[in-house]
Amino acid sequence: MKGVRARAEVTLAGIALIWGGSFVVVKVALNDSSTLAFLATRFVIASLLLLGVFWPALTGGRPNRKGWFGGVVCSIFLFLGFAFQTAGLRYTSASNSTFLTGLYIVLVPLFASALSKRSVRAREWAACGLALLGTGLMTGAGSERLNIGDLLTIASAVAFSAHMVAVAHWSPKLSYEWLTLIQVGGVAVLSLASFWWIEQPFLHWTPRLIGALALTAVLATALSFSLYTWAQGHTTATRAALLFALEPVFAGLVAWAVAGDLWTGLSLLGAGLILGSILLAELRPDQTNKKAGSTNGSSL
Repeated sequence: MKGVRARAEVTLAGIALIWGGSFVVVKVALNDSSTLAFLATRFVIASLLLLGVFWPALTGGRPNRKGWFGGVVCSIFLFLGFAFQTAGLRYTSASNSTFLTGLYIVLVPLFASALSKRSVRAREWAACGLALLGTGLMTGAGSERLNIGDLLTIASAVAFSAHMVAVAHWSPKLSYEWLTLIQVGGVAVLSLASFWWIEQPFLHWTPRLIGALALTAVLATALSFSLYTWAQGHTTATRAALLFALEPVFAGLVAWAVAGDLWTGLSLLGAGLILGSILLAELRPDQTNKKAGSTNGSSL
């Protein structure tokens, strides 16, 4: 199981790279689309791709009632995370959004511990605290007073945390093909049902919008959520949260390579703290994690 868990966690780090790298592309593309219209289009395309790729596995058997329930719960939390986050971006800065969304780093072990009815270990607190502090230093957040956008973003962090724990709980109980499709398809349906009345929808079919939709639908959604759902069946929700703390590090590297953004001393320190938090989690793994696939996100 150690080899499988290692592959799963390398996979999660790769997903953080994709998501961090796509931030700049999406930010620019939203000039040509309203947020939920972009989200709806992205997840509809991804759902159709997953349906085509997974069709042979899907015909082998359908989920039972509990499986459908678990998939729907995951999709609702995922949709709420994206919806609150995009709504919050209207009223807060991108750096504050990144930092406040990163609160899931602390919330995930709390939710996972509540689900497993155990206390959070000191090493878990230390690793999560280092990751959160590193995210704050990298984004330069914390200098502004809380506004409605910040509160919406905090709500998104709660939703993303619940989603991560829910996926860790349900992934061993449902095939990753079905769980991925139900999640992504559920977000597509909820986005289509809401974008026309929550916002003033618009889509300008420019090359940069088409490119962004292709990148996010194929790589950041269809591929990433397939791999993420599989990987969560072989590691824990807390470890996944720590690995996803690499997202701002990768986003900073992409911004440096593409846009020429400079790294400051604080951003370098923040990146070091994030990497240190992951090393802290790996140096003395608990013996119970030898069978991480069956822990349902209950331990680091």
